[in-house]
Order: sequence, then structure tokens, then C-alpha cells
Amino acid sequence: MLPAPLLVLAAAVSTQTGQALGKGLFDSAGPLGVVALRLGFAALVLLAVHRPRLPAPGQRLAVAGLGLAVAGMNLVYPAMWWLPVGVASTVQLLGPLTVALLGSRRPADLAAVGAAGAGVWLVNDPAGSSSTLPWQGLLLAGLSAASMGAYVVLARRVAAESGGGGLALAVAIAAVLAVPAGAAGDGTALLAPAVLLAGAVVAVVSAVLPYTLEQAALRRLSAATVGVLLAAEPAVAGVAGLLVLDERLGWPQWLGIGCVSAATAVVAARSTRARDGIQSGHDNRLRRARRVFLR
Repeated sequence: MLPAPLLVLAAAVSTQTGQALGKGLFDSAGPLGVVALRLGFAALVLLAVHRPRLPAPGQRLAVAGLGLAVAGMNLVYPAMWWLPVGVASTVQLLGPLTVALLGSRRPADLAAVGAAGAGVWLVNDPAGSSSTLPWQGLLLAGLSAASMGAYVVLARRVAAESGGGGLALAVAIAAVLAVPAGAAGDGTALLAPAVLLAGAVVAVVSAVLPYTLEQAALRRLSAATVGVLLAAEPAVAGVAGLLVLDERLGWPQWLGIGCVSAATAVVAARSTRARDGIQSGHDNRLRRARRVFLR
């Protein structure tokens, strides 16, 4: 079995490559159409593979919440109508960064907040030749970021309680929300054989494979550790946008991507060490108590 960190990194590469391929379908299916194809095909594959049972009453709320988070994360696709893939992914990473910050209690992490803020400002490329990024794209990417933060937390719980079946149900919930919206835009275009085939490829590369890899990793990693590894996603997205779509970013945007990625990695790593230190101290106190009791 592959190491859990490698699974998360492979999922990041797969996700961002699939997102770049999905953006390439915008002219044929539109952003909402791509989301409908992505989640529709992903739900069919995951339901067929896992054949999930109805979760226990205590698990249903988490699965439903995860479904809403998956649907919200897909707002990154309409965001990419206005933004380059690398920029949209950088803003989206603010969700896991917030999760990591909530798990940290060190004042020094304020420096990471400042670095992330500077990164977002640089991603907007204020000194570049391009105009300021459209607010619509930034808003949609921000909503996707909030959903991604919820996904990092809920996916670990669902993976532990329901395994792959819970993920399949969550993606199905997201598909139920996304498919009607995509069909309302231009449903006939989505039925073209070439578009259906391309949508199936995007679904496998950007959803089925990454979600499966992440679920396998989340059983063995904390949410904070996943946040460290997800810090590589904006850079991967920038490279995918360049190779697949020939989207060229200016040096301020690459610097901004680096700032946000570094802030996420540092905060998540510090959060993990702090939690491990608390647990270690708790274990040491238990051992001392046992020694006293046994004397």
C-alpha cells in the first residue's frame, strides 16, 4: 500500500489536471454543465463500486453535510470562467488554511495569516499588465474555499464511520443538486456523445480517483496533516493550467501562490505538532500517575 502522504499528493495532481481539462469543456458545456457531468458520472461510478447502504442515523448528518461541501467545492468551476486555474485553486486553498488555523493556538501563526493575505493580494497581480481579477470569480472561489474547509473536516469523519460508501452517498447528494442546474443551462449540449465522453474523463480524473485516494489517506492522517499536503495544490494547478490550457501567470501571481501554499503548510504543520505535544503530555501524565499508584 502506498504511503498516505503520497496518496494525498497523487489526488492533488489528479484533481488539478481534471479541473484544467474541465475548463477546456466550457465552450461546449458551460461551467455548470461541466459540474453536472463531473458529479453525475462520479456519483454513478462511486455508487456502482461501493454499493452503499443507508448510513446509521448518527452518521446521516455528516454524510449530508459532506454532500453539500462537495457541491460547494465545485463552485471553483464557474469561478474558473473568470479566473485562471492556478488563481482559483489558490483562493480555494484558504479553506483548508482556516481549518489548520483553528487547530492552532500560537500567536506566531498570525505571520502565516499575513503571508496568506499577501499571497491573495499578489495573486490579484496588482503590478502586472492584466487588469484586476473579476470580483465574481473571487467570490465563487471564496465560497468554494469555505466548502473545501468543511470537506477536509467532514471527509475524515465520514471515512472513519462509513468508508467509501459514505463518500459515494455524499457525491450522489452533490450530483442531485448539480445536475438539474447544469441541465437548465443547455441540457441538449450535455447529451452530445463527444461531450459525454469528455465529461466522463473529467469525472474520473478530477473526482472519482482523487476522492478515492483522499478517503484512503484520511483514515491514516489528521485533517491538519492533509492541509500541509494540500498546500501543493495551487502550484500543481498553475502548472496544469499552463500545460493543458496555456494559461500563463505573471511572476506576482506565482509569488502569491507560493505565499499561500507556504502559509498553509506551516500552519498545518504547527497545528499537528501542537496537537501531538498535547497528546504526548497527556500520556506522560498518565504514566506518572500509574507509577505513583503502583508504589
